[in-house]
Amino acid sequence: MSDVLERFLRYVQVDTQSADEHCDRVPSTEIQFDLAHMVAEELRGMGARDVTVTDHAYVTAWIPASSGSEERPRLGLIAHLDTTEQAPGFGVKPHVLTYQGGDLVCGVVDGAPVSIAPSVLPALNDLVGQDLVCTDGTTLLGADDKAGVAEIMALFAELCAHPETPHPAIGVCLCPDEEIGHGAELLDIDGFGCTYAYTVDGGPLGELEWECFNAAEATVSFQGFSIHPGDAKGRMVNAGELFHRFHGLLPAAQRPEYTEGYEGFYYLEGVSATVEHATARYIIRDHDAEKFQAKIDHLLSAAAFVNEEQGRERVKVEIKYQYRNMAEVVADYPELIDQAKKAFEDAGVTPNVIPIRGGTDGAQLSFRGLPCPNLSTGAYCCHGVNEFIPVLSLEKMVEVLKHLVARFA
Repeated sequence: MSDVLERFLRYVQVDTQSADEHCDRVPSTEIQFDLAHMVAEELRGMGARDVTVTDHAYVTAWIPASSGSEERPRLGLIAHLDTTEQAPGFGVKPHVLTYQGGDLVCGVVDGAPVSIAPSVLPALNDLVGQDLVCTDGTTLLGADDKAGVAEIMALFAELCAHPETPHPAIGVCLCPDEEIGHGAELLDIDGFGCTYAYTVDGGPLGELEWECFNAAEATVSFQGFSIHPGDAKGRMVNAGELFHRFHGLLPAAQRPEYTEGYEGFYYLEGVSATVEHATARYIIRDHDAEKFQAKIDHLLSAAAFVNEEQGRERVKVEIKYQYRNMAEVVADYPELIDQAKKAFEDAGVTPNVIPIRGGTDGAQLSFRGLPCPNLSTGAYCCHGVNEFIPVLSLEKMVEVLKHLVARFA
């Protein structure tokens, strides 16, 4: 048995939330260096080569191939250090419980259980009797993506201890700021030296993904006009009401809570408003490039419509493109998908090939010349206080990775 559980429990207790408000610097939060230096020291202790922590909190290293596989191309394994800021993430207190069925209660907060029911997450019915790693209900767990970090690190520890295990030369890259769309854009791909790679950043055990969203972020600003409410008639323009008018022009059926599979969405991440000024942040997602652009065009048209109603420009939209659907690249490398499927099967896991309803660092890396499908970590309910991961899934993913690298040897 690997040491993946012990590693995971340690890693999630290291605070590493990224911060979108500081996206102009990498890493966006200095605390990401804490985990970067921790895992780098562990890699050095294993005997990994050229272990580096860059000024931007990228951790890179590699291990040589097993005997007879020295001429095989180097394979990359990639995960990210940061956790999302969409849920509380400081002071994670993980614990392991044996799930007995019914509501999964991870903790009690202010006297109320923090739980999720099988009616909401039917997959729970298949996990009865398993040990699950949960939080105390006050924070997310951070399995996205510290499970991926722990699984890769556990694999490296095994291969360094048993270098005769079949594998090509393997590079590891642990990246900052994935959760805010950084996309590993500062990774030196030539220096990384890998011909192809996999991110380990997916969901439940068996997920295999090579299609992702096209993605953009929209910042919409609303300029009002403030005056005493007693003198407001015909004069006040409430920026909060402008936001309400604008948001109502976006199709409600295309919100995340009403979409699935290949259906795209507009997601309101946050809004702040006074009478004088309001700001709303949206992300726009779609697997289909034409539908994606149509969503952006609709957003711009909604702003133009409100401005026309107002008789002047009071709504401004700033679009930031984040990543494209990596299927445009990975489709040309079917062997990467085939080998991953077989690795899951070798470990006794049924592969589940699905589109990512999100993105990974592999999206940008694929377009930069490093084709990079995504593998499961085993986690459920990421980005929330109900996040959990079965211990068996952690162990199985190490086994899957071991079979995967053997297939490239």
